[in-house]
Amino acid sequence: MIRPLKLRDGVTLLVVVALLLTGAWIWSRPVGLAQVPDVALTSLDGQTLRFAAMRGQPMLVTFWATTCPSCVKEMPHLVELYHELAPRGLQMVGVAMYYDVPEDIRTLVRLRQLPYIIGHDADGSVGRAFGNVILTPTTFLVAADGRIVYQRVGEADITQLRTTLLGLLPGGART
Repeated sequence: MIRPLKLRDGVTLLVVVALLLTGAWIWSRPVGLAQVPDVALTSLDGQTLRFAAMRGQPMLVTFWATTCPSCVKEMPHLVELYHELAPRGLQMVGVAMYYDVPEDIRTLVRLRQLPYIIGHDADGSVGRAFGNVILTPTTFLVAADGRIVYQRVGEADITQLRTTLLGLLPGGART
């Protein structure tokens, strides 16, 4: 039997909705003046990358997992952004999560023809340095001076991301 809602049920519902909205705001807000962490990542081809040393050009960092449908769904859009904006100075790094199997990462990179740098965060240190990334996809946009200017948990809004990137690249927002 369905019982009528009481005042306390409405208050509980209001609190739950407020918490959900607060969480969504926190996950998708720009993080302002935070700096890219000085952490190292080994790429699939064996290069050691230090994120802080990559300053000088805007950088898109995306955390993903081979088992994440949203991650796989956004990959073609990221590839398109890379092909369009890398010639203008965009650096892009994909970070596979610690729980991913290296061979699965290589297979997905090959199948999706990912042209940008891919690394495996085998010990979780990169995710921890970027604020304990545990959900995928999680995207960070780093300005040329190392400031993190955009952070998003969940699929990135590619149109917004592209617009923000264009503003950070040399020559501004030309299309």
